[in-house]
Amino acid sequence: MSRMAVAVISWNTRELLRACLTSCLAERPDELVVVDNGSYDGSIDMVRREFPSVRLKVLPANPGYGAASNIAFRLCRAANVLLLNSDTEVRPGALAALSQALDERPHTGVLGPKLENPDGSLQRSVFPFPSPYISFLKRQPLSGLVTRLPGLREHYPLNFAHNRERRVPWVLGAAQAIRREAFEAVGGFDESYVMYYEEVDLCYRMRRAGWDTRFVPVATVMHVGGAATRQRRQEMLVRLTLSSLEFHRHHDRGARLALARQVVRMSARAWLWRDTLRYLLSRSTPQRERLCQDREVWREVLTRTSTGP
Repeated sequence: MSRMAVAVISWNTRELLRACLTSCLAERPDELVVVDNGSYDGSIDMVRREFPSVRLKVLPANPGYGAASNIAFRLCRAANVLLLNSDTEVRPGALAALSQALDERPHTGVLGPKLENPDGSLQRSVFPFPSPYISFLKRQPLSGLVTRLPGLREHYPLNFAHNRERRVPWVLGAAQAIRREAFEAVGGFDESYVMYYEEVDLCYRMRRAGWDTRFVPVATVMHVGGAATRQRRQEMLVRLTLSSLEFHRHHDRGARLALARQVVRMSARAWLWRDTLRYLLSRSTPQRERLCQDREVWREVLTRTSTGP
């Protein structure tokens, strides 16, 4: 079985990071690396004190998930790397199962394990590549129609049951087992993405280079979700929306790119109207404050996408 390292990207999630590292060490990885993006919550001291066997790289500031992940890969020597968010815990047997699965699938660049929420329920982790048309299919009533048609349901990544292995477009970056050979063949993560869509772009470029991405439910990883990003909720909402358009700028041209930009702007305008209506109808002060923040997000998105592609 090929050697597999575990690399954890962390920012201000001390207690979750502790649980993550404990679960990883129980799997006896060949290497365990933590890249910390400038935490100030005691995470760095905790790792040094409680996990002396972990290789810790402390960055002076947060360069973004992709840049930190590239650094993590350079620190590891193993042929395969399980890249994790710090708000994850690997379930027993996951590391060995993912390592074996990569060995048995020589044309696979990325494997996505089954993700579960803290309560044990399924967390969807397989998604289609972005396109202007997918954006429409995700909205009612079309999304409901796709869900109800047997011929489409299992072929649409947002709906399939997550109970069997299959080749997929991309898997959530919270937990990805990555083959170093494939990773290096495409130059790793594109560091121009500051936050979000890094894993989408990686899987897309791997597919174009002849490497596939597969979902394999033989391994399970628990993922809390949003532990770091919710600390800067407004900034992350803006970044999520703009990164979707950035993906299209990287990979689309002409009419398709122009359409993608229009879909982003139409969505932001619709969300602004929706949240304005909710704000006017709400009598809850906390809810009104949150909606006011969200309206500022959509206004910023509209401002930053007002020029051409």
